Amino acid sequence: HKKWNENVAILCGDLLIGVAYLYLLKTNSGKLNEIIKIFTEGVIEVCEGQGYDKEFEKRNDVSPEEYLMMISKKTAKMLETSAVAGAMCAGANDGEVSNIRQYAANIGIAFQIQDDLLDINAEGEVLGKKIGGDLIEGKKTYLLLKAMEVIKEKGDRSKIENIINYQGLKSGNMKEIRAIKNIYIKYGIIESAKKEIEHYTSLADECLNIIPEGEYKERLRWFSEMLMGRSF
Repeated sequence: HKKWNENVAILCGDLLIGVAYLYLLKTNSGKLNEIIKIFTEGVIEVCEGQGYDKEFEKRNDVSPEEYLMMISKKTAKMLETSAVAGAMCAGANDGEVSNIRQYAANIGIAFQIQDDLLDINAEGEVLGKKIGGDLIEGKKTYLLLKAMEVIKEKGDRSKIENIINYQGLKSGNMKEIRAIKNIYIKYGIIESAKKEIEHYTSLADECLNIIPEGEYKERLRWFSEMLMGRSF
């Protein structure tokens, strides 16, 4: 969209969806109809999740429950769709498909909370984008909503409320971003995010118990650990 324009970008996105379906139709599986249904539902839910994400930027009353609903669609559904389609292609039984679905859904939630955390807690050079971008845009992240839930002290709370009321830190001032990070540290918001990441990653790993020990199970465990420890 930067090289051409947004209309060209949207057209390319439509094209890529068509290409994805062409590849799906090459799948050598007796469950092709189910796989296409899963994929289609996934596309719809990811778009719904992104829609909620954009809507939440304009709202001042987003709840933590709504946030989890949004990331379950926007981020977790993408991983869930990929995992379930792969399991079906591999001939997994219903129990295995159910478990891999839950594994991916939980990993997706952990991934998004980790993404929220990295926005404020990573090194800019490693992250590959400006630190505090979510704060500047006024995104309703886990950290921002948790801060609204736990901070009662008037001065610090007003700084958090200003981000919500004015839909972000429009100045993009690093001094302001660091001040918000210090508030997060002061009230244990960052530690809370880390615990949530560990919680959902643990739930995901528990779902692997039904899968026989072996190389592929170890790859999924590695994937969980890699996401928990990532810095970008």
